Formats: sequence, C-alpha cells, structure tokens
Amino acid sequence: MNEPWAAVVVYLAVASSVGALMLAANRVFRVRAKDVPDTRAMTYECGEEPAGNSWLRFHPRYYVVALVFVLFDVEVIFLVPWALNLRALGGFSMVEMLVFALVLLLGWAYALRKGALKWQ
Repeated sequence: MNEPWAAVVVYLAVASSVGALMLAANRVFRVRAKDVPDTRAMTYECGEEPAGNSWLRFHPRYYVVALVFVLFDVEVIFLVPWALNLRALGGFSMVEMLVFALVLLLGWAYALRKGALKWQ
C-alpha cells in the first residue's frame, strides 16, 4: 500500500463503517418508553406547572447582548495563548494583536453608538 490515495480511501472506508455501525447499534439497542405520557409534550418549567404558551417572541436585544458576549469571549480565547507566548512571538505579534483588539473595540463602539447595548 505505497499509494497515498489508497491510505485515504481505507481511512474513509473505516471511518464511514464505524459511523454506520454506531448508528445501527444505537437503533438496535435504544431505550424505548412503554407508553408515552401526555406530559411529554408539555413545556418544562423547573417542576412548576407551565403558564402560558411556550412559543414566545423575545426581543432581539437579548440576542445582540448574547452575541457581544460571545464575541468578547472569543477575543479572550485568542488573547490568552498570545499573552502566554508573547516573548517567543516577538514585537510583530504585539502589533497584530493591537490591530485585532482595535477592530473589536471599533465594533463595540459602533454597537454602543447605535444603542444596541442599552437595556430598557
């Protein structure tokens, strides 16, 4: 098996068969309920009786705040390894990270100016 494409074909065949076998085993050995209770379709609210309809509209502000939170979490994910390896990376990496942080801060300032983060 000296051909590089043959190894890829074998790898894909093994990976596909393992995935298919796992799906088949899940179908065969799954746990089934003997009877389906009426409460299965009800909305669960921490053990309390559900009040009202479960299909409510949320204000987009909640999603905007969540997206900004995720954005700055991702920034921290990039900043921590960079800060730990700053000496090894050199001065150019400092400039690159400052540009990265500046772009994020400009986006944050734009969101503040538009009032996207005001809680009313």
